Amino acid sequence: MTHIKKKSSLLTVTVACIGVVYGDIGTSPLYTLRECLTGQAGITLTQSSLFGFLSLIFWLLMLVVSVKYISFVMRADNDGEGGILTLMSLAVRNLSPRWVPLIMFLGLVGGSFFYGDGVITPAISVLSAIEGLEIIEPSLDRFIIPFSIAVLTLLFFIQKNGTGSVGKIFAPVMVVWFVTIGLMGLSGILRNPQVFQALNPYWAVHFFAEYKTVSFFALGMVVLSVTGGEALYADMGHFGKKPIRIAWFILVGPSLVLNYFGQGALLLSKPDAIQNPFFLLAPDWALIPLLILATLATVIASQAVISGVFSLTRQAVRMGYLPPMRIIYTSDEESGQIYIPVVNWLLYFAVLIAILSFKHSSNLASAYGIVVTGTMVITSLLIGIVMVKNWGWKSWAGGLMMAVMLLIDVPLFAANLVKLFSGGWLPVAIGLAILVIMLTWKTERSRLLRRLRQDPEALEALIVSLEKAPPKRVPGTAVVMSRGQYEVPLVLLHNLKHNKILHERVILLTVATEDVPYVHNVRRVTIEQLSPTFWRVIASYGWREKPNVSDILYRCGLEGLKCTMNETSFFMSRDTFVLGDPRPWYLKARGKLFQILQRNSLRAPEHYHIPPNRVIELGAVVKF
Repeated sequence: MTHIKKKSSLLTVTVACIGVVYGDIGTSPLYTLRECLTGQAGITLTQSSLFGFLSLIFWLLMLVVSVKYISFVMRADNDGEGGILTLMSLAVRNLSPRWVPLIMFLGLVGGSFFYGDGVITPAISVLSAIEGLEIIEPSLDRFIIPFSIAVLTLLFFIQKNGTGSVGKIFAPVMVVWFVTIGLMGLSGILRNPQVFQALNPYWAVHFFAEYKTVSFFALGMVVLSVTGGEALYADMGHFGKKPIRIAWFILVGPSLVLNYFGQGALLLSKPDAIQNPFFLLAPDWALIPLLILATLATVIASQAVISGVFSLTRQAVRMGYLPPMRIIYTSDEESGQIYIPVVNWLLYFAVLIAILSFKHSSNLASAYGIVVTGTMVITSLLIGIVMVKNWGWKSWAGGLMMAVMLLIDVPLFAANLVKLFSGGWLPVAIGLAILVIMLTWKTERSRLLRRLRQDPEALEALIVSLEKAPPKRVPGTAVVMSRGQYEVPLVLLHNLKHNKILHERVILLTVATEDVPYVHNVRRVTIEQLSPTFWRVIASYGWREKPNVSDILYRCGLEGLKCTMNETSFFMSRDTFVLGDPRPWYLKARGKLFQILQRNSLRAPEHYHIPPNRVIELGAVVKF
């Protein structure tokens, strides 16, 4: 009975992961083969070029997705969680300190690039689906952009309600989608089975020999077939490795291959179908249902990317790479279901600009690829380090595996660089803007913490002096929020200076984020009594958890430090940051950006879920 239940559970999770993990890569057949055969000057539709592209698509899917991500990268997990920032954290764990800044920079670049991908994916996916209107009736082409904007507007608008209810239909729709495109492809192949010759890698080699330099730049379009591969790793924490692997090998991978080859079979007999081989592969009676299904599938693909951006943002905030911002948890059961208003609407407006600027999925295809392949290169570098430093591989074995991966990724990245001036600048610019914000927040915040008084002896001396000659004591507990374990809190000094009172019990509270998704409740709080009336409490959370002072006080009570919310006052410093020593212009600009981010970041009472009527904030001017 237990065995049957486990099987059922695995099946349920496997089906669920199809709706989230494979949305992006699953909608690539809508435009990939068309762009391969029309997007590069000097390449015409011939049997040789068609077989060459199909062979490249097939072997990329096998090598990049099946081998690299499914077999190797997904083994690099942090307590079950994946993603580029997780891989970065793993890579620096056992690394020489001199290399840590470089590896962290690479990880942040990869994370920033995901935001650029988050703008292009919804735009190109939904546009390519709605463009099916042209096949049904050419005169409907004027409605493509308005309909696309309407669909995406609705999608971004419902984010605030959470994806739980919508997510229940994701999996069935995507299962129907993959079965449908697989059957479409199979029907095309049965009419022209010679297309299976393209499985032979000879055609990929022959393609490079025939088209020479032009074939290299054509790789920029072939890579469209594997965009979304990073999602397998990023969403690993939601579903686990086994369901993702089963879904790929049983349904997703075969359906994609069948559809690409089915489109190829159609083009062998009807070259004019290059206008839109995906929709023309279907019979006339099925065009309208297919258009509806494709639109739903691209909405789901967009949702998966949006959720991925939310998850990456939360991780970056908790790891100290982005300022605190309002994060709404839309599910009591699933911590991964979150909504971040500021990110949602900034992403929405960026997607609208992309659609209105590029107008057609073919134009967006020219902007697609740089950030995706850039992330692939960074992933290969980081996984090579993890193989040697974390898994105990011999240096030559890890280096060889890294070289093999880079042998694929670097040419793909280089081929996409030519897209920089034809639209690729947009996701790159978005990624670089996010990178600047991350680096600014991290470096300036670290600089600020160094300037604050992290002095154990000074803190001890202050406590000793207050115990020997205390000011007037008042009933209750004062929880003084402290950024660092040995910081002399400015808010405590200001309270003594202006109010000349001290609560009968003082708790110096530091909330720390550990480099793990979750911290077990046994290790949630560490309590140290510093004097008869002073305690230090360090509350530890993982980056997927939300700090909550009510929970902290409850845990303290279990450890013997009992205090209730009604008798506790929370003292916080509301700092005004000003630039300190004279700086060069670029460091001054970075400082100004930090001031802007600090002013607009989420205030500590909201971040830690402290009741407003229990908070006392005292202002302070802090130079950094």
